[in-house]
Amino acid sequence: MTSDRVKQIQGRISSICKKLRRSPKDITVIGVTKFASIEKIKEAIEAGITHIAENKVQEAQKKFPELKAVYPGLICHMIGHLQTNKVKDVLEVCDIIQSVDSLKLAKEIEKQAQKLQREIDTLVQVKTSGEEQKFGADPKEALKFIGQVSNLRGIRVVGLMTMAPFTEDKDVVRGCFRQLREIYEKAEVQFEDSPNVVMKYLSMGMTDDYDIAIEEGSNMVRIGRAIFQ
Repeated sequence: MTSDRVKQIQGRISSICKKLRRSPKDITVIGVTKFASIEKIKEAIEAGITHIAENKVQEAQKKFPELKAVYPGLICHMIGHLQTNKVKDVLEVCDIIQSVDSLKLAKEIEKQAQKLQREIDTLVQVKTSGEEQKFGADPKEALKFIGQVSNLRGIRVVGLMTMAPFTEDKDVVRGCFRQLREIYEKAEVQFEDSPNVVMKYLSMGMTDDYDIAIEEGSNMVRIGRAIFQ
């Protein structure tokens, strides 16, 4: 059952955190709902999932409003690559955008945020894997990009996100996560006095590698298959 799988993940995270002398309460588990029915998502929420995410705007539009009506405290994320013409639609159903990877996109979020008269929480996506098929800011340009976004109105950077490559080489995966943590730590210092940058979330780790991500400092993991298989 979905609820059993949520409990298994919570137990595994507790074990990892115990070894690291971290509190499992500091780790936010996001249920990635792209292949899940509304019924399964509700079961996961009842089992303790308070954050959910979608890769596609259309799926978010189908699911999130219905779930929010039942669970008003639910936090909804967009984690997939986002085109500028979909920003308005995303802001209608999502609380956080995790995939901000270009200034063009950030400026469109600023534009739509001003229309809605609200502040939008975002994560800057960084391409630490170096893979051509993945999206994200260049790690060497990430701090500069955060600075550019911080100058926009109605958009707040609350953390960083990355995806490791799909490989069995754990050292490669660990290296990607470590690089993002180092950028995160530099950003904490560099933007300490910026009102539009609050380094809160280090979003890295999915079903196959969230244990390594937590070991490298992640406090937000995005898990789909292990919950909704």
